[in-house]
Amino acid sequence: MKTRQRDRSAPEPQAPWNEVRPRLWLGGHFWAASDGQVRTAVVGAEFDLVISLFTRPAHGPDPGVEHLISEMPDGPLTAGQIHSVQQLALRAAEAVRTDRIVLVRCHAGYNRSGLVVAQTLIELGQEPADAVALIRQKRSPWALNNQTFEQYLTAGLDVARLLAGLETLT
Repeated sequence: MKTRQRDRSAPEPQAPWNEVRPRLWLGGHFWAASDGQVRTAVVGAEFDLVISLFTRPAHGPDPGVEHLISEMPDGPLTAGQIHSVQQLALRAAEAVRTDRIVLVRCHAGYNRSGLVVAQTLIELGQEPADAVALIRQKRSPWALNNQTFEQYLTAGLDVARLLAGLETLT
């Protein structure tokens, strides 16, 4: 399955991961160091829960760290994939509420992980537009550059899931 769209000209992020709010981090598997070299972001035991929407061997986390994997494309999602985003966001929000440190990651830490983190912020009481703005402020202006994902958040994931489910009926 192709998971990352290559048609975007977004630069690599400047950090492996960034804290969006206390205990909630957004990141990727790759980042650009100050010398411009692309580096791998390998998770050890820094987090209590790691949610991966893209995976690569040897990128962690350490054994014993709770790791949820739900690979999905950086493009239109099926109703089932949107449901997975909702479930992952609920798990992340509950972990944050119980003082656990959470990392949500994808390839660059922009779109797929941005979608889950934004929905987590919504579960924690933020409005969708505020969640998107916070992610762009804390991670990168390039975060959530997938307009489809931003539309999912604006409409609400329940509505987006219903609409995506209608497409399978035609």
